[in-house]
This record gives sequence, C-alpha cells and structure tokens, in this order.
Amino acid sequence: MDEAQVIALNEPEMWVLLDKTPMGRLAVAAAGELDIFPVNYIVDDGSLLFRTAAGTKLVELTVNARVAFEIDGYDDTTAWSVVVKGSAARLDHQAEIDRADTLPLTPWIPTLKYTYVRVNPTSLSGRSFRVGPEPDRYDV
Repeated sequence: MDEAQVIALNEPEMWVLLDKTPMGRLAVAAAGELDIFPVNYIVDDGSLLFRTAAGTKLVELTVNARVAFEIDGYDDTTAWSVVVKGSAARLDHQAEIDRADTLPLTPWIPTLKYTYVRVNPTSLSGRSFRVGPEPDRYDV
C-alpha cells in the first residue's frame, strides 16, 4: 500500500473516534500470558471508563496495570484504528464510584458489574486509510 494513502490521526480526531465508538478491545498481560477482552466503555475526562465483574480481567489488571486499548471501524471508502496505551486502575474511592454511577455506562450483557476501571492514557496513536482494491502486482 502506498504510504501516502495512510494518514496519521491527530489527537483531537482520535478522541472524537473514541467518544463515538461504544466498544473496544482491552489488551492485558500477566504472568507471561496475553489476553484481550471486548468491553463497552465511555470517554470520561480524558480517560476511558468501563465496568467489569470479578474474574480474569480484573485479576490481570491487578497484577499488571499496563494496558492497550484498541478501537477500529470502516465503511465503503475508509478504515481507521486508534490504539490507547496507558495504565488501568480500579475506582476505589466512594466519591469516584458515586460519580461513575451517574454516567451513561451500562453492561451490554445481563450481568452485575459493580467494579469500575479507568484507563489513564500515556499515549495515543491512530491512522486512517482509503479502502480500495489491491493494485496490480506487476507492471504489464
């Protein structure tokens, strides 16, 4: 692919995409193992916030708070992706939890998820590109 067709997104563009995309993938690593989890989330005050329940995801975040979070999308003409790297922290203070309870963040599956986790970004990267057919491999 011609590199000129790949466009780096600027930070405001990436935050717009993060704000309008309701589901992403959380990548975690613990004990030499990698995991990736789909999560619904919201953007809140320059960070990402999601809910979870006790289980593998929460245990792994406790062992290693460093995470990557990815979203992507496409239509007939363009595709894009955004990767957020940062640290994840469980909300422990009641005032933070009470505030989070007022936000429009509800589980997509019928389970009780009482734990809020905030991803505080340390870096963002994103790109978009035109979708099209593969060019001829050889000049004919």
